[in-house]
Amino acid sequence: MTAPQDIRTIEIAEAEAGQRLDRVLGIHIAELSRARLQALIKQGHVTGARGTIEEPGLRVKQGERYVVAVPPPVPAQPQAEYTSLSIVHEDGDLIVVDKPAGMVVHPAPGHAGGTLVNALIAHCGESLSGIGGVRRPGIVHRLDKDTSGLLVVAKSDVAHQGLSEQFAAHGSDGRLTRRYVALVWGTPDRPRGAIDAPIARSRHNRTRMAISQGPTSRRAVTQYALMEVFRDETGVPIASLIELELETGRTHQIRVHLAHIGHPVLGDPVYGSGFKTSARRLNEKAQAALAALDRQALHAAGLGFEHPVTGKRLSFESALPADFAALLEALRGAVVPKAGGKRSPLRKARSE
Repeated sequence: MTAPQDIRTIEIAEAEAGQRLDRVLGIHIAELSRARLQALIKQGHVTGARGTIEEPGLRVKQGERYVVAVPPPVPAQPQAEYTSLSIVHEDGDLIVVDKPAGMVVHPAPGHAGGTLVNALIAHCGESLSGIGGVRRPGIVHRLDKDTSGLLVVAKSDVAHQGLSEQFAAHGSDGRLTRRYVALVWGTPDRPRGAIDAPIARSRHNRTRMAISQGPTSRRAVTQYALMEVFRDETGVPIASLIELELETGRTHQIRVHLAHIGHPVLGDPVYGSGFKTSARRLNEKAQAALAALDRQALHAAGLGFEHPVTGKRLSFESALPADFAALLEALRGAVVPKAGGKRSPLRKARSE
Protein backbone atom coordinates (compact mmCIF):
# COMPACT_ATOMS: atom_id res chain seq x y z
CA MET A 1 0.00 0.00 0.00
CA THR A 2 1.40 3.40 -1.00
CA ALA A 3 1.96 5.83 1.86
CA PRO A 4 -0.20 8.99 1.69
CA GLN A 5 1.22 12.38 0.86
CA ASP A 6 1.86 14.82 3.68
CA ILE A 7 -0.41 17.81 2.93
CA ARG A 8 0.58 21.19 4.39
CA THR A 9 -1.45 24.39 4.05
CA ILE A 10 0.43 27.66 4.48
CA GLU A 11 -1.17 31.11 4.79
CA ILE A 12 1.05 34.09 4.09
CA ALA A 13 1.32 36.50 7.02
CA GLU A 14 1.77 40.25 6.68
CA ALA A 15 5.46 40.05 7.64
CA GLU A 16 6.07 37.44 4.94
CA ALA A 17 4.55 39.40 2.04
CA GLY A 18 6.97 40.08 -0.78
CA GLN A 19 9.33 37.24 0.11
CA ARG A 20 10.23 34.28 -2.11
CA LEU A 21 7.86 31.34 -1.95
CA ASP A 22 10.63 28.81 -1.22
CA ARG A 23 11.90 30.95 1.65
CA VAL A 24 8.46 31.27 3.25
CA LEU A 25 7.77 27.56 2.89
CA GLY A 26 11.12 26.91 4.57
CA ILE A 27 9.97 28.90 7.59
CA HIS A 28 6.75 26.88 7.92
CA ILE A 29 8.16 23.46 7.00
CA ALA A 30 11.48 23.60 8.82
CA GLU A 31 12.18 19.85 8.57
CA LEU A 32 12.69 20.15 4.79
CA SER A 33 15.75 21.81 3.34
CA ARG A 34 15.49 24.81 1.01
CA ALA A 35 16.81 22.68 -1.85
CA ARG A 36 14.15 20.02 -1.19
CA LEU A 37 11.37 22.62 -1.16
CA GLN A 38 12.65 24.14 -4.39
CA ALA A 39 12.54 20.69 -5.99
CA LEU A 40 8.96 20.11 -4.78
CA ILE A 41 7.87 23.42 -6.28
CA LYS A 42 9.52 22.67 -9.64
CA GLN A 43 7.92 19.20 -9.66
CA GLY A 44 4.42 20.68 -9.28
CA HIS A 45 3.74 19.73 -5.66
CA VAL A 46 2.75 23.26 -4.59
CA THR A 47 -0.59 24.84 -5.51
CA GLY A 48 -2.31 28.12 -4.74
CA ALA A 49 -5.06 30.43 -5.94
CA ARG A 50 -3.02 30.88 -9.12
CA GLY A 51 -2.97 27.14 -9.74
CA THR A 52 0.12 24.92 -9.70
CA ILE A 53 3.21 26.91 -8.81
CA GLU A 54 6.51 25.88 -10.43
CA GLU A 55 8.65 28.96 -9.70
CA PRO A 56 10.52 28.87 -6.34
CA GLY A 57 11.27 32.59 -6.58
CA LEU A 58 7.62 33.65 -6.83
CA ARG A 59 6.93 36.67 -4.59
CA VAL A 60 4.04 35.92 -2.24
CA LYS A 61 1.26 38.23 -1.05
CA GLN A 62 -0.40 38.59 2.34
CA GLY A 63 -3.41 36.29 2.82
CA GLU A 64 -2.48 33.90 0.00
CA ARG A 65 -2.77 30.20 0.76
CA TYR A 66 -0.47 27.57 -0.63
CA VAL A 67 -0.93 23.82 -0.37
CA VAL A 68 2.23 21.70 -0.32
CA ALA A 69 1.88 17.98 -1.06
CA VAL A 70 5.01 16.29 0.24
CA PRO A 71 5.28 12.80 -1.25
CA PRO A 72 6.58 10.00 0.98
CA PRO A 73 10.30 9.27 0.58
CA VAL A 74 11.02 6.67 -2.09
CA PRO A 75 13.03 3.59 -1.09
CA ALA A 76 16.80 4.00 -1.27
CA GLN A 77 18.54 2.41 -4.24
CA PRO A 78 21.25 0.70 -2.17
CA GLN A 79 19.86 -2.41 -0.50
CA ALA A 80 19.59 -2.74 3.26
CA GLU A 81 22.24 -5.07 4.65
CA TYR A 82 22.27 -6.00 8.30
CA THR A 83 25.83 -5.48 9.49
CA SER A 84 27.02 -4.90 13.03
CA LEU A 85 27.76 -1.22 13.65
CA SER A 86 29.49 0.57 16.51
CA ILE A 87 26.98 3.31 17.34
CA VAL A 88 28.46 6.18 19.36
CA HIS A 89 25.37 8.42 19.33
CA GLU A 90 21.95 8.38 17.69
CA ASP A 91 18.88 10.59 17.80
CA GLY A 92 16.01 11.38 15.45
CA ASP A 93 18.15 13.56 13.18
CA LEU A 94 21.62 12.04 13.02
CA ILE A 95 23.81 9.10 13.90
CA VAL A 96 27.52 8.94 14.80
CA VAL A 97 29.31 5.69 14.07
CA ASP A 98 32.81 4.40 14.75
CA LYS A 99 33.69 2.98 11.33
CA PRO A 100 36.01 -0.02 11.25
CA ALA A 101 38.90 -0.19 8.82
CA GLY A 102 38.02 -2.10 5.67
CA MET A 103 34.47 -0.73 5.34
CA VAL A 104 33.64 1.48 2.36
CA VAL A 105 31.34 4.40 3.22
CA HIS A 106 29.23 4.63 0.05
CA PRO A 107 28.40 2.17 -2.75
CA ALA A 108 30.67 2.64 -5.78
CA PRO A 109 31.92 0.56 -8.71
CA GLY A 110 33.50 -2.53 -7.20
CA HIS A 111 31.73 -1.95 -3.87
CA ALA A 112 28.02 -2.30 -4.57
CA GLY A 113 27.35 -3.85 -1.17
CA GLY A 114 28.86 -4.23 2.27
CA THR A 115 29.13 -0.46 2.70
CA LEU A 116 28.29 1.77 5.63
CA VAL A 117 25.31 3.14 3.71
CA ASN A 118 23.91 -0.38 3.22
CA ALA A 119 24.28 -1.03 6.95
CA LEU A 120 22.72 2.30 7.94
CA ILE A 121 19.67 1.75 5.73
CA ALA A 122 19.10 -1.52 7.56
CA HIS A 123 19.83 -0.12 11.01
CA CYS A 124 17.86 3.14 10.76
CA GLY A 125 14.91 1.80 8.78
CA GLU A 126 11.85 4.02 9.00
CA SER A 127 13.69 6.61 11.10
CA LEU A 128 15.26 7.87 7.87
CA SER A 129 12.83 10.68 7.07
CA GLY A 130 14.05 11.24 3.54
CA ILE A 131 17.11 13.11 2.27
CA GLY A 132 16.04 14.93 -0.88
CA GLY A 133 12.90 12.78 -1.02
CA VAL A 134 14.79 9.48 -0.78
CA ARG A 135 14.80 7.33 2.34
CA ARG A 136 18.57 7.19 2.68
CA PRO A 137 21.30 8.31 5.09
CA GLY A 138 22.81 11.71 4.31
CA ILE A 139 26.57 11.38 3.89
CA VAL A 140 28.24 14.72 4.65
CA HIS A 141 31.85 13.48 4.89
CA ARG A 142 33.76 10.29 4.27
CA LEU A 143 36.64 8.24 5.58
CA ASP A 144 38.84 6.18 3.29
CA LYS A 145 38.06 2.47 3.26
CA ASP A 146 41.08 1.60 5.39
CA THR A 147 40.86 4.59 7.74
CA SER A 148 39.01 3.86 10.96
CA GLY A 149 37.12 6.17 13.27
CA LEU A 150 34.27 8.61 13.80
CA LEU A 151 31.79 9.64 11.14
CA VAL A 152 28.47 11.52 11.45
CA VAL A 153 25.56 10.84 9.10
CA ALA A 154 22.28 12.75 8.74
CA LYS A 155 18.94 10.97 9.10
CA SER A 156 16.70 13.92 8.20
CA ASP A 157 16.68 16.55 5.49
CA VAL A 158 17.14 19.44 7.90
CA ALA A 159 20.07 17.70 9.63
CA HIS A 160 21.66 16.98 6.25
CA GLN A 161 21.47 20.66 5.33
CA GLY A 162 22.86 21.83 8.68
CA LEU A 163 25.72 19.35 8.80
CA SER A 164 26.62 20.02 5.17
CA GLU A 165 26.98 23.73 5.99
CA GLN A 166 29.32 22.96 8.88
CA PHE A 167 31.50 20.65 6.81
CA ALA A 168 31.56 23.19 3.96
CA ALA A 169 32.98 25.73 6.44
CA HIS A 170 35.64 23.19 7.54
CA GLY A 171 35.62 24.50 11.09
CA SER A 172 36.37 28.12 10.16
CA ASP A 173 33.33 29.23 12.20
CA GLY A 174 34.34 27.15 15.21
CA ARG A 175 31.47 24.66 15.00
CA LEU A 176 33.28 21.67 13.48
CA THR A 177 36.42 19.92 14.73
CA ARG A 178 38.00 16.77 13.29
CA ARG A 179 41.00 15.19 15.01
CA TYR A 180 43.06 12.31 13.64
CA VAL A 181 46.03 10.35 14.91
CA ALA A 182 48.58 8.69 12.64
CA LEU A 183 51.82 6.77 12.79
CA VAL A 184 54.25 8.16 10.24
CA TRP A 185 57.72 7.34 9.00
CA GLY A 186 60.44 9.61 10.39
CA THR A 187 59.95 12.71 12.49
CA PRO A 188 58.80 16.16 11.30
CA ASP A 189 61.42 18.92 11.61
CA ARG A 190 59.13 20.97 13.85
CA PRO A 191 56.97 19.67 16.72
CA ARG A 192 53.90 21.34 15.25
CA GLY A 193 52.99 23.15 12.09
CA ALA A 194 50.64 23.51 9.15
CA ILE A 195 50.87 21.80 5.77
CA ASP A 196 49.36 24.20 3.23
CA ALA A 197 49.55 22.62 -0.22
CA PRO A 198 46.83 22.43 -2.92
CA ILE A 199 45.55 19.03 -4.00
CA ALA A 200 44.16 17.76 -7.30
CA ARG A 201 43.60 14.40 -8.93
CA SER A 202 46.82 12.98 -10.33
CA ARG A 203 47.24 13.41 -14.09
CA HIS A 204 49.13 10.10 -14.23
CA ASN A 205 46.88 7.93 -12.08
CA ARG A 206 43.23 8.92 -11.66
CA THR A 207 42.85 6.82 -8.51
CA ARG A 208 45.43 8.96 -6.71
CA MET A 209 45.55 12.54 -5.52
CA ALA A 210 48.62 14.75 -5.77
CA ILE A 211 50.03 18.11 -4.77
CA SER A 212 49.32 20.38 -7.72
CA GLN A 213 49.22 24.04 -8.70
CA GLY A 214 46.99 23.39 -11.73
CA PRO A 215 43.57 24.85 -12.56
CA THR A 216 41.72 21.96 -10.92
CA SER A 217 43.68 22.21 -7.65
CA ARG A 218 41.88 23.02 -4.42
CA ARG A 219 43.43 24.57 -1.33
CA ALA A 220 44.18 22.06 1.41
CA VAL A 221 45.47 22.76 4.93
CA THR A 222 46.35 20.23 7.62
CA GLN A 223 47.53 21.12 11.13
CA TYR A 224 49.82 18.61 12.84
CA ALA A 225 51.46 18.15 16.23
CA LEU A 226 54.11 15.64 17.27
CA MET A 227 53.06 13.34 20.12
CA GLU A 228 55.77 10.65 20.36
CA VAL A 229 59.02 9.70 18.61
CA PHE A 230 60.18 6.10 18.15
CA ARG A 231 63.83 5.21 17.49
CA ASP A 232 65.61 2.24 15.99
CA GLU A 233 68.34 0.24 17.75
CA THR A 234 70.94 2.90 16.90
CA GLY A 235 68.89 5.70 18.43
CA VAL A 236 67.90 7.26 15.09
CA PRO A 237 64.23 8.35 14.85
CA ILE A 238 62.35 5.94 12.63
CA ALA A 239 58.67 6.72 13.24
CA SER A 240 56.39 9.13 15.06
CA LEU A 241 52.90 9.36 16.47
CA ILE A 242 51.28 12.60 15.36
CA GLU A 243 47.95 14.31 15.83
CA LEU A 244 46.23 16.12 12.97
CA GLU A 245 43.32 18.48 12.47
CA LEU A 246 41.76 19.40 9.12
CA GLU A 247 41.09 22.94 7.98
CA THR A 248 39.84 21.60 4.66
CA GLY A 249 38.44 18.23 3.60
CA ARG A 250 40.00 17.01 0.37
CA THR A 251 40.16 13.41 -0.83
CA HIS A 252 43.13 11.60 0.78
CA GLN A 253 44.22 14.96 2.23
CA ILE A 254 46.11 13.74 5.29
CA ARG A 255 47.83 10.92 3.43
CA VAL A 256 48.89 13.17 0.53
CA HIS A 257 50.09 15.97 2.80
CA LEU A 258 52.15 13.70 5.03
CA ALA A 259 53.78 12.06 2.04
CA HIS A 260 54.46 15.53 0.63
CA ILE A 261 56.56 16.52 3.67
CA GLY A 262 58.42 13.20 3.57
CA HIS A 263 56.58 11.45 6.41
CA PRO A 264 53.97 9.13 4.88
CA VAL A 265 51.63 7.10 7.04
CA LEU A 266 52.90 3.67 8.07
CA GLY A 267 51.25 0.95 6.02
CA ASP A 268 49.94 3.33 3.32
CA PRO A 269 50.11 1.25 0.12
CA VAL A 270 49.47 4.23 -2.17
CA TYR A 271 51.40 7.19 -0.82
CA GLY A 272 53.97 5.39 1.33
CA SER A 273 55.09 2.54 -0.91
CA GLY A 274 58.60 4.01 -1.20
CA PHE A 275 59.17 3.42 2.51
CA LYS A 276 58.66 -0.35 2.52
CA THR A 277 62.36 -0.96 3.17
CA SER A 278 62.15 1.20 6.31
CA ALA A 279 60.19 -1.60 7.97
CA ARG A 280 63.44 -3.57 8.23
CA ARG A 281 64.67 -1.04 10.79
CA LEU A 282 61.74 -1.79 13.09
CA ASN A 283 62.09 -4.30 15.90
CA GLU A 284 60.73 -7.77 15.23
CA LYS A 285 57.51 -7.21 17.16
CA ALA A 286 56.82 -3.93 15.34
CA GLN A 287 57.46 -5.53 11.96
CA ALA A 288 54.91 -8.23 12.76
CA ALA A 289 52.38 -5.66 14.00
CA LEU A 290 52.80 -3.55 10.85
CA ALA A 291 52.28 -6.60 8.65
CA ALA A 292 49.17 -7.52 10.66
CA LEU A 293 47.82 -3.96 10.32
CA ASP A 294 47.80 -4.31 6.52
CA ARG A 295 46.49 -0.74 6.05
CA GLN A 296 47.43 2.86 6.71
CA ALA A 297 47.87 3.67 10.40
CA LEU A 298 45.34 6.53 10.38
CA HIS A 299 42.42 6.89 12.79
CA ALA A 300 39.69 9.55 13.09
CA ALA A 301 39.88 9.87 16.87
CA GLY A 302 37.83 13.00 17.57
CA LEU A 303 34.74 14.64 16.10
CA GLY A 304 32.87 17.68 17.35
CA PHE A 305 30.02 19.66 15.81
CA GLU A 306 26.92 21.68 16.58
CA HIS A 307 23.72 19.65 16.45
CA PRO A 308 21.96 21.00 13.32
CA VAL A 309 18.52 20.92 14.97
CA THR A 310 18.99 21.50 18.71
CA GLY A 311 22.09 23.70 18.44
CA LYS A 312 23.74 21.68 21.23
CA ARG A 313 27.50 21.18 21.05
CA LEU A 314 28.36 17.49 20.62
CA SER A 315 31.85 16.01 20.96
CA PHE A 316 32.98 12.40 20.61
CA GLU A 317 36.22 10.47 21.08
CA SER A 318 37.21 7.09 19.66
CA ALA A 319 39.80 4.80 21.19
CA LEU A 320 42.44 3.33 18.90
CA PRO A 321 41.35 0.10 17.21
CA ALA A 322 43.18 -3.06 18.26
CA ASP A 323 45.44 -3.32 15.19
CA PHE A 324 46.59 0.30 15.48
CA ALA A 325 47.08 -0.02 19.25
CA ALA A 326 49.13 -3.19 18.81
CA LEU A 327 51.50 -1.44 16.40
CA LEU A 328 51.83 1.55 18.72
CA GLU A 329 52.58 -0.73 21.66
CA ALA A 330 55.23 -2.55 19.65
CA LEU A 331 56.86 0.72 18.61
CA ARG A 332 57.05 2.14 22.12
CA GLY A 333 57.71 -1.17 23.83
CA ALA A 334 55.20 -0.43 26.57
CA VAL A 335 51.55 -0.88 27.37
CA VAL A 336 49.32 1.54 25.48
CA PRO A 337 47.87 4.17 27.86
CA LYS A 338 44.12 4.49 28.10
CA ALA A 339 42.46 6.76 25.53
CA GLY A 340 42.31 10.36 26.68
CA GLY A 341 45.20 9.97 29.10
CA LYS A 342 47.39 12.38 27.16
CA ARG A 343 46.43 15.97 26.49
CA SER A 344 46.17 16.87 22.82
CA PRO A 345 49.17 18.99 21.67
CA LEU A 346 46.94 20.78 19.18
CA ARG A 347 44.35 21.63 21.82
CA LYS A 348 47.10 22.76 24.20
CA ALA A 349 48.54 25.06 21.53
CA ARG A 350 45.16 26.67 20.93
CA SER A 351 44.59 27.30 24.65
CA GLU A 352 47.95 28.98 25.26
